[in-house]
Order: sequence, then structure tokens, then C-alpha cells
Amino acid sequence: MAVQLDEAAGRTAPRTGKGGAPPARSGSGGRRSAPYLLLLPALLATAVFLGWPLVRNLVLSFQNLNMKELIQHLTDWRGLGNYQEVLGSEQFWRVTGRTIVFTAVNVVLIMVLGTLLGLLLARLGTKMRLVLSAALVLAWAMPSIAATTVFQWLFDSRYGVVNWLLDHLGWHAMAHYDWVGTQLSTFFVITVLIVWQSLPFVALNLYAATTTISKELYEAARMDGAGTWKIFTSVTFPFLRPFFLATTFLEVIWVFKAFPQIFAINQGGPDRLTETLPIYAFTEGVGNLHFGMGAAISVLTIVVLLALTAYYLRLTLKQEEDAL
Repeated sequence: MAVQLDEAAGRTAPRTGKGGAPPARSGSGGRRSAPYLLLLPALLATAVFLGWPLVRNLVLSFQNLNMKELIQHLTDWRGLGNYQEVLGSEQFWRVTGRTIVFTAVNVVLIMVLGTLLGLLLARLGTKMRLVLSAALVLAWAMPSIAATTVFQWLFDSRYGVVNWLLDHLGWHAMAHYDWVGTQLSTFFVITVLIVWQSLPFVALNLYAATTTISKELYEAARMDGAGTWKIFTSVTFPFLRPFFLATTFLEVIWVFKAFPQIFAINQGGPDRLTETLPIYAFTEGVGNLHFGMGAAISVLTIVVLLALTAYYLRLTLKQEEDAL
């Protein structure tokens, strides 16, 4: 009986030696396809809510669609006419340069101040860290339009707290200063607003990232006589380099496409001198009822943003290769 059981086991057991390979498992194909099945709902939602509007906007950019065509349901194809008109306009290139400079200034301020706040959170005690974190979360959770309304009241020329405070500090010329009357002052208000809204994201994420760094590394650096700046450059920054790269990339996208803050403050004024590309596309498309032109500008805006992000990713990949 024992011999028969051994022979049966030998016939049914898989051969794993040189003479053969184990049979393929029937469920392996299902396990390999499981991640794609889990991603399918998100991909479908992205295709419906993001992909289709992009395709529709691209088609619209090749049409001459004004109020007449919209009411009469006419389709007047212009081909590349909208793009030629936009690219031949000096206004488009001025707005593009202004948008790039505006994005660069805001991202630098956000990353520097956010890093300082994140390092401050890492050094504070538990109670003070909790208070500051709660304040940052509240600032981050405030809707953009609500925050913009608050800043409009803060910088109001007649009843604003900022003018009142500056007047009482001795700058009497600022008592009734119109903060949205010039290009630079309007951009100053918008920049303060956008930086204030963006700091919590950078600061809280940086603090969370610093908790992953071993304390022994800081102790070793202090024993070697390293100061605060040396510890940051030799210990903190090398470990958090991926965080800085990813966060800077996200902030470039967020600031570049900022719309509600700029539009609600002064609608791109005065004299359209604070228009960025999203505001410019909205003004030409919806404001002037040139919907095909606005669609072409929005497509070019996406192209400019993709070019900036591609250049940034190229720099980051090169830095990663140099680091290795």
C-alpha cells in the first residue's frame, strides 16, 4: 500500500527539476490584470470629465464661433486661423511672459517660506506645533473665493486694515492707497494671497517628510561641529530632495493655472495689465464672445505649461543622474 501511494504521489506531483518546470497557475493571469481593473473606474472618470472636454475644446479652437454662430447653431471652420491670429498678436506674448515671471516669483516664495515653516514645525514643541498646524490647515481649507474676498477687504482703499495699520505706523500716504490701481501693487496683493494659500501644503508635507530622517544623523552632524545651515544642506536637503522636486513641480502647475484669485481681485486689471494666460483665455473667449479664439488660447496655454513642466522634469532627471 505504501509503495502504491508513493507511485501515485510521484505521478501527480509537479516536476521542478531539470527535466521540467512547474505548471502555470490558473489564477496568475487574473492577479496580473487585477491592478488594471482597479484603475479602470478612475481612467473612465478621467476620460469622461477631463478627456472629452479637452477634445471638445480642441475641436472648438479650429472654428469661428461667435454669438451669431452660437445662436444659429452654425459651424464655421477656420482651420489654423485662430492660432495664427493669436500667435501673431503681441498681447499673447506679453501675457505669456508675464505669466511665466508671475509663476516663477510665486513658486520661489512658496518653496522658501514653506520650507522655513516646515522646519519650524519640526523644532516646535507638541502644543505649539499643534496650534500652528491647525492654523495652517484652516488657511488651506478656506475656499479660494472666500480667501480672495477677505484679502479684498484687507487691502480696501478706504476701510482696509492694511492701510489703517500703515497709517498708524507713520506711513500717512498709505491711508487711502488704492492697492489695485497699478500693475505692481495689484500683483503684490495677488502674490500675497496665492503664497498664503500655498504655504500650508508645502509646510505640512515638509514637516511630515522630516520625521522620516533618523535623529542619529543630526546628532552625528552636531558632534562634527556642523551649524544649522550645514545640517540643512548636508542632512535634511539630500534626504528631502525628492520631496522638493515633486512639490516644486506641483506648485508650478497650481500657480500657472491660478484663475479665481486673479479674476476676483481685479479681473486682470487695471487695463488688463495683470492678465495671465487663463484670464486672457477667459476674457477673449467669454468676455468678448470669441469662443473659438478663447479655445485656441486655452490650448496654447496647455502647450506652454507642458513645455515648462517638460523642461523642469528634464532638469530634475539630470540632477538625479548627477547625484547617482
